[in-house]
Amino acid sequence: MKSNPDHPTPTSRFAGRGHASAWPEARELGYDEGVRARTEHLLERVADVVPQAEWPLHAPLIDAINRLKVERNAVILAHNYMTPEIFHCVGDATGDSLKLAQLAAESDADIIVQAGVHFMAETAKILAPEKTVLVPDLRAGCSLAASITGADVRRIRQAYPAYPIVTYVNTSAEVKAESDICCTSSNAVQVVEAVAGQWGTDTAILIPDEYLAKNVASQTAVRILTWKGACEVHERFTAEEIAQLRSEHPDAMIITHPECPPDVLKAADFAGSTGAMAAFVRDQAPKTAILITECSMSDNVAVENPGTRFIRPCNLCPHMKTISLAGIYESLRRLQFEVNVDPDVARRARSSVQAMLDLPGSEKPPAFDTRRPITAADYVAV
Repeated sequence: MKSNPDHPTPTSRFAGRGHASAWPEARELGYDEGVRARTEHLLERVADVVPQAEWPLHAPLIDAINRLKVERNAVILAHNYMTPEIFHCVGDATGDSLKLAQLAAESDADIIVQAGVHFMAETAKILAPEKTVLVPDLRAGCSLAASITGADVRRIRQAYPAYPIVTYVNTSAEVKAESDICCTSSNAVQVVEAVAGQWGTDTAILIPDEYLAKNVASQTAVRILTWKGACEVHERFTAEEIAQLRSEHPDAMIITHPECPPDVLKAADFAGSTGAMAAFVRDQAPKTAILITECSMSDNVAVENPGTRFIRPCNLCPHMKTISLAGIYESLRRLQFEVNVDPDVARRARSSVQAMLDLPGSEKPPAFDTRRPITAADYVAV
């Protein structure tokens, strides 16, 4: 994994492990001249999205985390939906959940702190079983991952034995373990078409996000069956909201995520995964952009694209927002909230993830063609 040049590179194996008392509690950290000097370059990076008045609160934690990482030989994986002071100031690897898990497996670090939700930490553990994986807050769940269980998938397989089961990576290890192959929002169309061809069928089951499934159905000739699950952030956006935004900001590019309802994608200028959304802004450099996704995504993309003005009609993810600098620091300091996966579950889940990784990759994150007609995706009957 490529190190972030703004952060020290971990060098020692579990140095200081078990010596939390050598570091003060988060509430005892203070802002002084040393902290100011060591974090000044990071403030410059995020000055447009983090209020300067808040910096004396963030900087002591940022400084302590970046120093403690070296002592613990740890890396922090920061998801795109983390707040900018986490994403840009302590994250060693940034991106979507699968990219972070792949980078975790490639890292030389002994400890991984997942600045994201629990299923992401599980995926990191699946792909890097020899590493210690920590999640900073046990409340960091996911409405979509919670919508389905391994038992549900077994019932689906019993009812539809002739059809392959494609599972979105935004699921628990148990659900991945019961599936044939995983997918991301970026490669879902490719995965569905590939596995349907391998099985010699015209139908695939894509679970658990009903909106991703419906949006995939509009992009392929493969018949899609799905589950009634959704992301509580993206399902709340409506086509009426998009029309209102278009009226208020006629020159803005409206960029959305395929976890949104199909009529939202139909009303947008571009639709794709978080990586594709960020790449679109970078490559097209629109004067004004509206990202229809979680709030922090706009802040994080804005840091890298200062020439674009961002309108933020976003929805907060309450689960992502349980992750804080203080929580990351205490997780590192105490080595607390370790994530483990049953070895047999991990082995089977790894097989599903690996089946996806074995497919040919794409140099550029693909987009969803928003001009295509909306296509139905029926729910599985279980």
